[in-house]
Amino acid sequence: MNDLIVLSLERWDAVWRRNQHLIAGLVAADPMLRVLFVEPPDDPLHDLRGRRGPQFGTPLTPIGERLWTLRPVKWLPRRWDAGGDDRRARAIRRAAAQLGFTTPLLWVNDPAAAGIVALTGWRSLYDITDDWLSAARPAAELERIAAGEALLLNRADAVVACSPELVRRKSPQRDDIHLVPNGVDLEAYRAQASRPGIMPPAPVALYLGTLHDDRLDVELCVRVADELADRVRLVLAGPDLLSAADRDRLDAAGVLRLGSVARDDVPAFLQHADVLIVPHRVTTFTDSLDPIKLYEYRAAGRPVVSTAVAGFRDSADPRIRIAGGDDFAHAVGTALESSVPEGSASAADIDWSARVRQMGQILTSIR
Repeated sequence: MNDLIVLSLERWDAVWRRNQHLIAGLVAADPMLRVLFVEPPDDPLHDLRGRRGPQFGTPLTPIGERLWTLRPVKWLPRRWDAGGDDRRARAIRRAAAQLGFTTPLLWVNDPAAAGIVALTGWRSLYDITDDWLSAARPAAELERIAAGEALLLNRADAVVACSPELVRRKSPQRDDIHLVPNGVDLEAYRAQASRPGIMPPAPVALYLGTLHDDRLDVELCVRVADELADRVRLVLAGPDLLSAADRDRLDAAGVLRLGSVARDDVPAFLQHADVLIVPHRVTTFTDSLDPIKLYEYRAAGRPVVSTAVAGFRDSADPRIRIAGGDDFAHAVGTALESSVPEGSASAADIDWSARVRQMGQILTSIR
């Protein structure tokens, strides 16, 4: 059981998220560990409807000495193809056999992939990173998420959640959930990096994270950009999943969207921002999160202005200001004019290496 299959909600790419930090750390720590990282399936019809070039999955691809990726394909919507999820689960099992994985451990992030737990009977870990049942989704999708999560909470050998709120919400269904928060690579912030060439001249108010209307308050971003147009440039950096209409509104307000930032470049962007911002919606969904940017922002040692979202509103860091929609722009302006307390986050327990040790202990207990 030194083989691990990760059923992820994100691709393995240059924008590192929780899974990649943890998996890379575990592979480095255990010379016997082998990992098959299964990315979300490509959806060619959805791509065509969104006027994007369709993609058709990728076969087993080595990305390290003991690490492979696999991206299946979702050929048809579930309402037309009820057996699609089962076929993808069987394709994952065939890929595991091709690698010589006989009794792997399943690490499940995506509740929609829960069927492979039932199909194989392999031991499993359910890692909960978001409360998708609180997200704005069509009723049929929420039903599928609920069914997958119920199966995982009932059958997984261990369950992990990234935030205390997720532990609280899921405890009625499972009373032995492990809390493993997110973290930051503190070593990457030890030295000052050079200013990125694509970053506009100072002053800059920067948001770094995925641009998605589940989280990002586009209306607030537009309002802040308008109110501070002559004082600071509002910049959004990260994978852009916004609608065309929202992009047009941001562009018209003078907000600069930079696109995805590779993991190694994140410290430079954060260190050279004059103010780091978190213009998030405050919803039941965002209250379930443990934002990775909380740890990254703290490590960068810059002033932060955030709406009252989970993590930031509870932080004792003196650099963090909490503001509502009516006073967010004023708080950003005040942060620009204020001196920044010296130092940055340095507590070893927020480093990804500490989280890797926690997950390693949980995986060992399952084995």
